Amino acid sequence: MAGYIPPSIGWVRRQVEEYESSGGTRGTTLLDTGIPCVLVIHRGNRTGAIRKIPLIRVKVGEAYVLIGSMGGQPKDPVWVHNLRAHPEVKIRDATERYTMRVREVTEPVEREALWQAGLAVFAPYADYKAKTERTIPVFLAEPV
Repeated sequence: MAGYIPPSIGWVRRQVEEYESSGGTRGTTLLDTGIPCVLVIHRGNRTGAIRKIPLIRVKVGEAYVLIGSMGGQPKDPVWVHNLRAHPEVKIRDATERYTMRVREVTEPVEREALWQAGLAVFAPYADYKAKTERTIPVFLAEPV
């Protein structure tokens, strides 16, 4: 099994490095938005390598909603395939770390409630949904 593979996109890699190197005291907001983010630490679906991705922090109770919007691009982000293959993840929320299991939410009523929770934190998700023909994946990361 491979070790850690840093994100290939420069700003994402820098965000992860700042988050991790500061022990979760810096890099906890997405770019210049001021919107809190979490790190999702997961395994690659093909390599089994450790991967880390910052995602907007959408918390519902003790769980986290993970939305695979990718800015409304036509394809799902790679991390979506990783979570489908390896649902065991760690979530880093500032200085706290949690071991969680994710599940993709497809049941319409639950999915809509979680989507609305995401919109309450980051309204542009609605624009992303309008830009793409794909169904944007919604996952729920729950404590183990």
